[in-house]
Amino acid sequence: MKKSLLFISFMTAIVILGGGICPSKAADMLSSDALEARLSEAASVSDLVTYAYQKNPSVRAAREGWRATVEKYRLITAYPDPQLMVTYFPEPIQTRLGPQDWNASLSQMIPYPGKLEKTGEIVQADARVARLNLDKTIRDVTVLILESFHELGYIREAKRIAAQNITLLDHLRKAGETAYAQDRAAFLDVVKAQSQSAQLRYDALLLDELELTEMTRLNGLLNRPPDAPVGHLEKLPFRAITRSPEDICHLAETNQEEIRMAQTRVEKADAQTELARYQNLPSFKVGIFYASIGSPEVSTPPPDAGQDAVGIQFGVSLPLWSGKNDGRMERARAEAERFRAVKTARILETRTRIYNLFFRLQNAQRLISLYRDQMLPQAAKSMEMAETWFREGEGSFSDFAETQSAFYNFQLSLARAGADYGKYLVRLEKLAGETLTENFSSHSQEKSPAGDNPGEERPMTSARR
Repeated sequence: MKKSLLFISFMTAIVILGGGICPSKAADMLSSDALEARLSEAASVSDLVTYAYQKNPSVRAAREGWRATVEKYRLITAYPDPQLMVTYFPEPIQTRLGPQDWNASLSQMIPYPGKLEKTGEIVQADARVARLNLDKTIRDVTVLILESFHELGYIREAKRIAAQNITLLDHLRKAGETAYAQDRAAFLDVVKAQSQSAQLRYDALLLDELELTEMTRLNGLLNRPPDAPVGHLEKLPFRAITRSPEDICHLAETNQEEIRMAQTRVEKADAQTELARYQNLPSFKVGIFYASIGSPEVSTPPPDAGQDAVGIQFGVSLPLWSGKNDGRMERARAEAERFRAVKTARILETRTRIYNLFFRLQNAQRLISLYRDQMLPQAAKSMEMAETWFREGEGSFSDFAETQSAFYNFQLSLARAGADYGKYLVRLEKLAGETLTENFSSHSQEKSPAGDNPGEERPMTSARR
């Protein structure tokens, strides 16, 4: 149990924020009520993961499965239970010493020396697999929480952008109606502005529904009611990846739970091969026999008449059937080869997924740079210029509205690229089993795709002049 708590710290510090959150904070098992109150006000990643560790049914099932496998070791490595056999004779058997009323035997089966140890190795391998499955379940739930966290953050950022642009477009619409009244704008331009305003309001309504859907998904991972509130989401700094795809592949072969589980199953199959050899060896049985002898009804009884009988028993199993024994060996060898092939397949599949995710991550990063550093500043300047030209009578109102629409779409695209980057990075770190980035606190505050951009507020200010 303590190791599982430590794993929460690792997943929060390594997989989530690359050292941005103190591990002890994630491992601090707060009460459910305290966590519930915190999540309703401000949802941090560490609180979400800690809450999921306490409440998520998949994690709880994996944790109890691991505990059950650990307890199995004591059952498997213990000697079989002794056997007590009592025989009562309704009609006593007459013997020279007297009638035998009943007898009893107590026996114990003793496996061949070393057989129980090999059986224990197999159970230990099962326990390691169960523990890795617990770690994998925690990791998978953590990744799903982070993906939902990034998606919910994108939706809320998109809502903020939509609300900002609704205000701006309403200003443009009023300006267009005024210009139309003064014969400085065509009626079609006014209709276009009104249509764009209606589209933005539809987008806002759609984003409200998407937010409820994503909150339901996140609450499902936390085992909370679907309509439980999720407070303000903490802002995660932008993290630039510092590893190559080949480095990530090497990390995955060492750290990924699926590959480690496959390797553990190979070790288990090898132990089963050794156990098959022991199963071809005899087991032993020792015991004690006791018979109750009554007094003989004879005129001249022998000197030892009525003396009870005591005997010592010894038995041995005879593994004579060669086909059965050979079948055990071949089955164990086939299992070992099967799991070696499974491990190889898992490594190849992981390499393919890593390269695919790495491409998507790099593409999302390029999109962030494109929209943040080029498209948005240019769109902001175009809006200022289009407004100035329109007010001075050198440009059309349609150009003014088109530049606003482009600026809105670029804002949404930047937010989408930032959320995708975070999701792809989480999936890559899930495969690698450790952090792949460094935090650039000051740089990330200036360049964060979710942060303020120089051009975000300028069009609003410009439009109000």
